[in-house]
Amino acid sequence: MSIIIETKNLVVHYGQTEALHDISFAIEKGDFVGLVGPNGGGKTTLAKAILGLVQNTDGKIFLFGKELKKFVDFAKIGYLPQKQSSINQLFPATVKEVVFLGLLSQKKRPKRICEKDEKKIDQTLMLLGISDLKNKILSELSGGQQQKVLLARALVSAPEILILDEPSTALDPSSREDFFKLLQTLNQKTKTTIVLITHDTGYVGQYANKLLYIDRQLVFFGSIADFCPQGDVASYFEKSDRHIIWHQHN
Repeated sequence: MSIIIETKNLVVHYGQTEALHDISFAIEKGDFVGLVGPNGGGKTTLAKAILGLVQNTDGKIFLFGKELKKFVDFAKIGYLPQKQSSINQLFPATVKEVVFLGLLSQKKRPKRICEKDEKKIDQTLMLLGISDLKNKILSELSGGQQQKVLLARALVSAPEILILDEPSTALDPSSREDFFKLLQTLNQKTKTTIVLITHDTGYVGQYANKLLYIDRQLVFFGSIADFCPQGDVASYFEKSDRHIIWHQHN
């Protein structure tokens, strides 16, 4: 398997505060990685550093075998942030228009929706089961529907890497289950590499093949099958979480 995301001795500061310390790991193409850790442990910071949204103060980041400081085709990466602040709820954008934003980086001027774009948008909405929302105004949709639309925006460019930051917070239990099954299907059928930041450890144990636990520094990185909640690692997990994640052993 080829390495698609790699960090070497990564360090990130916010002012004088060290947010990440000496983080090293390598994610292979087709991995489904559960990125977990305590609040304030640096999960979102790590995701933003990989995306080039936060500057690292030391260490290196590699995407698709190239150092981040050099040219990286970000059209190959889909990102669903934790907060929906990137969409102005007062602006009357339709679902089609919001999803089209995911194609803008690939387009030259004039940046207009063409027939090819329409097909990509339709295919993505169909994949997520929300074709009926295409012409509706985003702000009029439920939280769960909006989350699926933003996922469609991240997916429409057919990215090789999909990074999701707490994507299930706006979903009810039934929609949450469907959402994670959809991610599993994407991962298995298209070999999309997924990095999922979540507090839902049950879903990490059920769907991910690797676990990345950080608390400003690396606590554990490896396959779920190799995760053994013993010794020093055990102190980072509640007993119930250890059991939920570890159940793949059985």
